[in-house]
Amino acid sequence: MNNKLKGFALTALSVAISTQAVAQDTPQSGGDIIVTYQNNVATLDPAIGYDWQNWSMIKSLFDGLMDYEPGTTELKTDLAKDYAISEDGLTYTFHLREGVKFHNGREMVASDVKYSLERTINPETQSPGAGFFSSIEGFDEVASGDATELSGITTPDDYTVKIQLSAPDAAFLHIMALNFASVVPKESVEKWGRDFGKHPVGTGAFALEDWSLGQRLTFVKNDDYYRDGIPYLDQIDFEIGQEPNVALMRLQRGEVDIAGDGIPPAQFLQFRNDPEFKELMVSGNQLHTGYLTMNVTMPPLDDVKVRRAINMAINKERIVRIINGRAIPANQPLPPAMPGYDKDYEGYPYDVQKAKALLEEAGFGDGFDTEIYVMNTDPQPRIAQAIQQDLAQIGVRAEIKSLAQANVIAAGGDKDQAPMVWSGGMAWIADFPDPSNFWGPILGCEGAVPGGWNWAWYCNEELDAEAEAADAMVAPDQQEARAERWGEIFTSAMDDAPWVPIFNEKRFTVHSARMGGDDALYVDPVHVPVNYDYIWVK
Repeated sequence: MNNKLKGFALTALSVAISTQAVAQDTPQSGGDIIVTYQNNVATLDPAIGYDWQNWSMIKSLFDGLMDYEPGTTELKTDLAKDYAISEDGLTYTFHLREGVKFHNGREMVASDVKYSLERTINPETQSPGAGFFSSIEGFDEVASGDATELSGITTPDDYTVKIQLSAPDAAFLHIMALNFASVVPKESVEKWGRDFGKHPVGTGAFALEDWSLGQRLTFVKNDDYYRDGIPYLDQIDFEIGQEPNVALMRLQRGEVDIAGDGIPPAQFLQFRNDPEFKELMVSGNQLHTGYLTMNVTMPPLDDVKVRRAINMAINKERIVRIINGRAIPANQPLPPAMPGYDKDYEGYPYDVQKAKALLEEAGFGDGFDTEIYVMNTDPQPRIAQAIQQDLAQIGVRAEIKSLAQANVIAAGGDKDQAPMVWSGGMAWIADFPDPSNFWGPILGCEGAVPGGWNWAWYCNEELDAEAEAADAMVAPDQQEARAERWGEIFTSAMDDAPWVPIFNEKRFTVHSARMGGDDALYVDPVHVPVNYDYIWVK
């Protein structure tokens, strides 16, 4: 996977941070729960799994060097007990916890870390996350198949791992917290081969006890887990093949503890307005922005005045109402939970008259014809129709091209095909809570290539240089300044108006009354809708 694909842009992917207060009741050990999902689990291999469903499961079976404090975007050590970064930002030295065991009983050591990273990058693994590790020295040789070992990783002893980067990367610790960096035992991978994802062995809080394909998975507590008192639960049963509406009915009857697929949009208002279930709903702010791209290379969208006019023409509040208030209006590319978000930035106001005046200045007082590409799954066409109606008020006649997701993505990645793309159903969700992940693939020059995700085809080399300089700020005492610098990069890009940021979507779920740990039901900032390690039965 190359840099331009450093993200998985599916809104079905659930990336959320809890906005609930930490539950006041004391965690209780013991008990088991039932979680339902509609779709089968493809794999539990951390090098391969990359959807919102299996990401949570994998997170409970495996550990990496780094992780996040529950309920926050704050990094913490995991299998590493501490780390050091060289002054030039190129060398990361991790010291491992001693005595951590894999589920097969063997102790995890430094060579396992090295092997696991090399396995993820090895093209034979076909990992969608390989590209995240491109800053490690020797990446190109391993990714091309010319080598099997990374020259940038050394293991001086069983509890020390040194990683040498080819260039400073301030997001590297976040990358080491991704599932793709999870540590696996070589002997188990070699035993099961391609089927390792069906027979996972990690160091995580839970271990896989049974898997009846297409029906049920059972996780049991890892009694040897290195964190004292974690997990609280003894067992989790995942029931597969449960249609979301049926799962909610079962939850109402007390037969299910967590409806893994969340609340279907059609039932959202019913549950939000039901006093019984209102208290059982957990909401979270995803690291997500839904946006309308404008191809800056296609006339008349190559005129910044036209793009600014379109920004002022769209009624974002009305669009949020279309999705039953499941989002907040956006005014910049970064979502509010992302470091670098500028809370003082006001963006473009909704002002139809000013939008008309700008079009007049640009020489399009009579408007123009254009197209909006949109995914053909509800509610995306309805949102596109609302945008179409808003644009009509300023004389812009937009034809809607409602297509399958793959066709919309292909159109956006063709420089001469899609004047505008509504990103809904494909909108960017961060892989990790760092602003750099919102730049390169979708607004930077590296993404403005055939097949890329920068559907605005926006390339500002000056801002790209600023982004590179920001990513070189690796020292801990530089992080606040780095976030501010990134915020300025994104608001400067909005001066060029390649996007209309529309909304930042929230995620909602509902759980049974016997569940404790609301702060854990939507905690991890990247892809993890439920942190099973920290929930309990009251």
